[in-house]
Amino acid sequence: MKNKQLHLPKARGLYHPNNEKENCGVGFIANVKSHSSHKITKDALEMLSRMDHRGACGCEANTGDGAGILTNIPHDFFSKEIKALFGIAVTAGNYGVGNVFLPQDNKERKHCISVIEKVIKDEGQILIGWRDVPVDSDKANVGETARNSQPVMKQLIIGNSQSINTETFEGILYIIRKNVSKIIRTDESLSQALLFYICSLSTRVIIYKGMLMG
Repeated sequence: MKNKQLHLPKARGLYHPNNEKENCGVGFIANVKSHSSHKITKDALEMLSRMDHRGACGCEANTGDGAGILTNIPHDFFSKEIKALFGIAVTAGNYGVGNVFLPQDNKERKHCISVIEKVIKDEGQILIGWRDVPVDSDKANVGETARNSQPVMKQLIIGNSQSINTETFEGILYIIRKNVSKIIRTDESLSQALLFYICSLSTRVIIYKGMLMG
């Protein structure tokens, strides 16, 4: 007897799935003068690599239960990428970037993308486009179990259609993320609904994660 959406057992006796907890190791690195630097990201990755004792692995030593990093959106990088890919000039705070996990199945993946694009339109915002995320499972030493469930990773880029202030736009991106997730994760017609996940969707920060050891 399992919860169809979350793959957790249903409430029974003294057990209730709402009591499930996750235990993670967390670290923070910042520049006290708010100076952006690639060194901060490199140091954060070094810190993450030293925290694999806080994670867990299954029968394979190189399939972890997950590790990730949250960082400020690198505007210089994304503004150049958006200009090169879509011919659009963007300013910081007037666009949002999302890291999205999509189903492996091509038909289901297209369905998820269509749902996302409809919700964006319904919220009155602009779909700038999709960017493929470079992935190297070999270099990352990803285990077979993780590879078998590896989603297709894409970056979603949304433009501020009404030039509203950043705080309001950030709130709309949150609504888009929540509405899309609810629609797709509860769609019983999708056999790979559990592969769908929006890691982040924001004007300020971006999250990269995977079933890594650290």
